[in-house]
Amino acid sequence: MNTEVLHFFQESHKQDLETITQILADITNRNPEEIKPYLDRILTQLVEPQQERPINETATPEKRIAAFQAWVESHRNLNLPTLSDEAISRESIYGDRG
Repeated sequence: MNTEVLHFFQESHKQDLETITQILADITNRNPEEIKPYLDRILTQLVEPQQERPINETATPEKRIAAFQAWVESHRNLNLPTLSDEAISRESIYGDRG
């Protein structure tokens, strides 16, 4: 979220945010100025649009398998040549370093 959007949000909810800041300061025995940076970060995370997380972070193993199989199937009709056993052998890939 850009700072303009956060600033607009803070201005339009100024009284509520001051109340929340004071409550948090009372609960934590901290100065309200210490609370404000934390509250700003929380607001930023809550207000900004959630970015879609990669499937490997959110999906179950079964869903990852299904997604991989769907990806494989999406390539079947491309008529790509298959690689020979020699082409994918360790010696072919690493040569003298293998």
